[in-house]
Amino acid sequence: MANSFTRISLVGKTEDPRVGDTMVALVDYLIEHDIEVRVDDRVSLDFPEAVQKLPQTALVEGCELLVAIGGDGTMLYAAQLVFEENIPLLGINRGRLGFLTDVSPDEMKEVFDDVLDGNYRRESRMLLEARLVSGGAMKARSIALNDAVVQRWQTGRILDFETLVNGDYVNTHGGDGIIVATATGSTAYALSGGGPIIHPELDAMVLVPICPHTLSDRPVVIRADSLVEVKLPPDPENRAQVTCDGRLLGEMTSEDRLLIRAAEQRVTMIHPPHHDYYKILRSKLHWGRSGHRRRHD
Repeated sequence: MANSFTRISLVGKTEDPRVGDTMVALVDYLIEHDIEVRVDDRVSLDFPEAVQKLPQTALVEGCELLVAIGGDGTMLYAAQLVFEENIPLLGINRGRLGFLTDVSPDEMKEVFDDVLDGNYRRESRMLLEARLVSGGAMKARSIALNDAVVQRWQTGRILDFETLVNGDYVNTHGGDGIIVATATGSTAYALSGGGPIIHPELDAMVLVPICPHTLSDRPVVIRADSLVEVKLPPDPENRAQVTCDGRLLGEMTSEDRLLIRAAEQRVTMIHPPHHDYYKILRSKLHWGRSGHRRRHD
């Protein structure tokens, strides 16, 4: 069967020897299978001459698949490269948890045998669009696969803020901030904040207060087509900053509004044919360690 993908780009933090070794091994495999391989021209590894070294901005031009080697942070970075081009992502785990990078280095070649033969699963993931608005002007905009986060900044006081959904007042919060996460992001920062796990095939958002001053301030799951608004009351000591997938969007004041909604774009992820989301949860969250595990685990 003809290769499903013929032009593949690779990204990863190759300063980590584990990432570098994995990338070199994958490059050799892909070259042997007549795949056009592209890497960032800042990567200083010993690649075959056939490998194209391109500026980061050119990696996705004409690319058919982007492979992220590393942890989930690398996958979030890769999502920023491809979301406007509708290029699918595949993640090879060289990080810690690896909810997004679900292919292990040990099974990498076996998985690519299937992928190049067209035997894989596609999964469409929702993205968030966050806009920081002052008056009628937009100060900053970003896309996030995991979450948009409002956190207190440069103050020892709790952060006071209001949330609205589709224009309806929800609550006035006091605490360290709030996480607005996708289903994908429900197993990231939102999970450590006490939020629920949402299956990635469900289009939804979850609002998770960070260290709320009132214990009754609990996470809320809302429809994916909702508009979330976060506002700060007038108070010069009330300072916040906004991040999207860990990247700084900007400082937020009482004159600003943060608007978060589902983005028009989505990200497509490639999984092995045997991909099992619940098995990943059991492995990463150490479920079933009480002796009641099923045999196939």
